[in-house]
Amino acid sequence: MYVVPPPKRSDPISGSTSGSDGLRIYQIWKGSNIFFLQGRFIFGPDVRSLVLTIFLIVAPVTIFCVFVARKLMDDFSHFGISIMVVAVVFTFYVLVLLLLTSGRDPGIIPRNAHPPEPEGYDGTAEGGSQTPQLRLPRIKEVEVNGITVKIKYCDTCMLYRPPRCSHCSICNNCVERFDHHCPWVGQCIGLRNYRFFFMFVFSTTLLCIYVFSFCWVYIKRIMDSEETTIWKAMIKTPASIVLIVYTFISVWFVGGLTAFHLYLISTNQTTYENFRYRYDRRANPYNKGVVQNFKEIFCTSIPPSKNKFRTKVPKEPALPGRSVGGGFVSPNMGKAVEDIEMGRKAVWGDVGPGADNCAGQLSNNDGANFKDGGLCEASPDIRTTVDEGDRAGIHPRRSSWGRKSGSWEMSPEVLALASRVGETNRMGGSSSSSLTTSQPT
Repeated sequence: MYVVPPPKRSDPISGSTSGSDGLRIYQIWKGSNIFFLQGRFIFGPDVRSLVLTIFLIVAPVTIFCVFVARKLMDDFSHFGISIMVVAVVFTFYVLVLLLLTSGRDPGIIPRNAHPPEPEGYDGTAEGGSQTPQLRLPRIKEVEVNGITVKIKYCDTCMLYRPPRCSHCSICNNCVERFDHHCPWVGQCIGLRNYRFFFMFVFSTTLLCIYVFSFCWVYIKRIMDSEETTIWKAMIKTPASIVLIVYTFISVWFVGGLTAFHLYLISTNQTTYENFRYRYDRRANPYNKGVVQNFKEIFCTSIPPSKNKFRTKVPKEPALPGRSVGGGFVSPNMGKAVEDIEMGRKAVWGDVGPGADNCAGQLSNNDGANFKDGGLCEASPDIRTTVDEGDRAGIHPRRSSWGRKSGSWEMSPEVLALASRVGETNRMGGSSSSSLTTSQPT
């Protein structure tokens, strides 16, 4: 079978079918991402959750500044203002880390326009004979630090995923050093934003501890100034009580997440690998020791993005012609290229009405319309599709009828049926003509 490039699609913006003239990469992006500021920021499809995350950070800090830090400014005349300044600056720092985590490319690997060619395939056919089909292997083995690691073929992106890469079903992209998809930041966590994600979680933990501590300081100041019990002092500042409960609950989440990722960094694992492979039961090919593992995360330069979202879409060169009988297919050979890109089940319904018309005629003996031993009245469409199917890669529905070894010749049963119907039509035509001539004038 001959695998061909995906069919041209009309662009939803320009309505052009000839390509993407004038369009930029982010405008025809096949993933589920959402772009802002003309492709300068890339978010996941659940970017709306980012609004909730910002609210959960800004709202308690605002309450703290209005009802706690402002009162402490009067009690501590020398450094009281610094309590509010630190809270505001630290909150701004946390929001910047959140934006760096959520609004940048996490390490998306660009998709291939066509499946890769199998190893050893030279693209030529000997003589007129058909070359055997070459199926891409589902799994390959590579060696990482002396340990064999398996890499898988991605049907959606049409590439072999590098080690530690995985396909995110939410963003519909293959991401390098995939850790997980975080709904709180609305983005995948991968090679290019893991550092900022950890710093965001760790800084949020420190912010919770900061607010929690100074709320208790304010309650203690009330106890000392009014010489009352802790319960009466807490009643006098309900905002402090709300913040203490809120930050106490929050620190268990963000603090526990910080501790978990400290363990992952020290052992050079990702969240996906920790839950999927369990390296404590076998050797971890990526572990370089605690110090080197921390240096890899925090002291190495972040690689540049492999996607230039704001560049114009280049025109794809035409593929060279190949023999019909030979070629290669992807591991899921039953999927259309277009459906592989979308990650859904193939439906061969894009051929046109002629195929359905012919299929209906074949399934209905009364409606069969064979002429001169051919297929049916709609057969020119079908023959065109069949003749061009091997060249264009578009196969009509039920195109496997009578198909042998990749050829498109009709089976003996269908040909016999066609000949019988043709003889019936000729006999009926001759009978009607004889009756016409026998009638008296």
